Amino acid sequence: MSIIPARLAFADDGTPYSDTFDDIYHSSDGGFGQARHVFLAGNDLPQRWRGCEGFVVLETGFGLGLNFLATWAAWRADPQRCERLHFVSCELHPFSRDDLAALHARLQSNQSTDWPGDWPSASATFAELSAELLTQWPVLAPGLHRLHLDGERVTLTLYFGDARDGLAQIAARADAFYLDGFSPAKNPELWSPKICHLLARLAAPEATLATWSVAGTVREHLRHAGFDVEKAPGFGGKRQMLRGRLQDRQHAEKRPVPAASSRHALVIGAGLAGCALAERLAARGWTIELVDAADAPATGASGNLAGVLRPLPSLDDNPMSRLTRAGTLYGWRHIARLRRDGQAIKAEACGVLHLARDDAQAAKMGKVVERLALPAEHLRCVDASTASALAGWPLPIGGWHFGDSGWVQPPSLCAANLAHHADRIHGHFGHAVARLQHDGETWQAIDAEGGTIARAPVMVLAAGTGVRELLPRGLLPVVSARGQVSILPAATGSPPRLVVCRGGYVSPEVDGQRCAGATFSVDDEDTGLRDDDHAENLAKLDGMLPGIAAGLSPGDVAGRVGFRPASPDRLPMVGALPMPGPLDRGTPLPDVPRQPGAWVLSGYGARGLVWSALAAELLASQIEGEPLPLERNLCDAIDPARFLLRPGA
Repeated sequence: MSIIPARLAFADDGTPYSDTFDDIYHSSDGGFGQARHVFLAGNDLPQRWRGCEGFVVLETGFGLGLNFLATWAAWRADPQRCERLHFVSCELHPFSRDDLAALHARLQSNQSTDWPGDWPSASATFAELSAELLTQWPVLAPGLHRLHLDGERVTLTLYFGDARDGLAQIAARADAFYLDGFSPAKNPELWSPKICHLLARLAAPEATLATWSVAGTVREHLRHAGFDVEKAPGFGGKRQMLRGRLQDRQHAEKRPVPAASSRHALVIGAGLAGCALAERLAARGWTIELVDAADAPATGASGNLAGVLRPLPSLDDNPMSRLTRAGTLYGWRHIARLRRDGQAIKAEACGVLHLARDDAQAAKMGKVVERLALPAEHLRCVDASTASALAGWPLPIGGWHFGDSGWVQPPSLCAANLAHHADRIHGHFGHAVARLQHDGETWQAIDAEGGTIARAPVMVLAAGTGVRELLPRGLLPVVSARGQVSILPAATGSPPRLVVCRGGYVSPEVDGQRCAGATFSVDDEDTGLRDDDHAENLAKLDGMLPGIAAGLSPGDVAGRVGFRPASPDRLPMVGALPMPGPLDRGTPLPDVPRQPGAWVLSGYGARGLVWSALAAELLASQIEGEPLPLERNLCDAIDPARFLLRPGA
């Protein structure tokens, strides 16, 4: 489903207005006053988050973001606030960044703004929070988008799309609900029995709700879904509002939150997967024991000069398409966040050009762009002339242009991840893990002599192809894919000016060199460089940029070999490690027995850069019991246990 942005419009009195739903975005008596009275006070906030490790608010309509900004400001102003605030919100028609900025500027300049004046530096606070939100405002693409704000103490998870789909796919346990959509008369789908039952499924024990609507159908649907509701004094010219609380239910699932003493993890592997996870857990206050057989991080498949960080679209927007898009968008936000915190990363969102093989494929690529209808700065089709201008080299055909994608140097990203919270990440390099063992309380990494390298209550296996030696045979169908990259000399500023792909890839000049490749050979354990593979890479390069490799022979180029863990379905394996042993094929994924405190990150194949940051955030969120940054069906698609439930697995 493509996203149709909201249009900037105003009612006669200047209140922001939706011509799609023929309704205003907030009360004409003031959006911030409404947020404070109806949604914050209606959910007994800030009192209810005090003394909590984390608190989750779920909202049915993000709109202008006023409820979020008011909640964020109230959390900031509360000296007894919870450690972490999660805000999850759905929006069918989000505003573009420019329009949202214009709306926020209008609110800030309006002398009658009702931003609460009893919070310290109220106007400055609004400007500061709005600016931080706008800096990270995501591409208007369907699905979940995770934004880390306020030094990562506040997490905003936005679902762009129909709330009926979003609430069915969001994985969270909400402590408070903000039911804020256009009126039931204007937008009945957002107040339907289905929506109310989805809210109840997402509710944590003792969850509360608040809404300005007191319509009889809304009260009936909420009561039938399991909420006790009551009318309360309304805001401004509206006489009444509605408050509610989840009825006591024995089956209500509690959100697991580890005790501070157990926030200690053993991570096996210091490539892209392991370093990203170490950073994501350390950002949450964990202590990490990072173990790798090499003398330094990123020396295996993650050690290339430059790799590509971009999505792979499809006509049906299948799981691969959605996962690579989500991973790319989150990956670039992650890089920007590390840079804002002072970390140096060699990377450039210079654009990626994916050339068509022929005219027939070019036509298919055009249909994909038309069907997905993503913002042009993210994905568009270009003809041969435009492609040539972008690359700075004459090209016979066009293709896809990803304007916000580019190249990343993996070792620099790994180093930045480890340096970001260096005091919490303990490296154990030069130690090969021969086996893992669990004593009922902790996992231990054991070397070939039987000595313990490190131990922790939680263990994450991120050892690339090495997972095969550390797991029971057949538990995870990880294969080793040998990849050889060719490294060519390149003059500063020489073409191509962006990454070019077709059957392989070539990077722009990076430190006087460029990468071209890569081969992909399954179950090939040869560690040496091969002229035949260099010849294959040079042939791919000549197919992309005709004539650019003229005069180069396999003996003239350098290179490196890496072994990438791949899965049979080309999707990663991210989640809790299943127990070995026979399993009923009809077992639902949530009921698959899992090994205590054991998790896995593997199967990235040639897309380690695309998936590493998002997969790490997903796994850290799963371990912490936080709202997840991916939809439920995508989490199922990459669950390591999926292969145990398939015929012939």
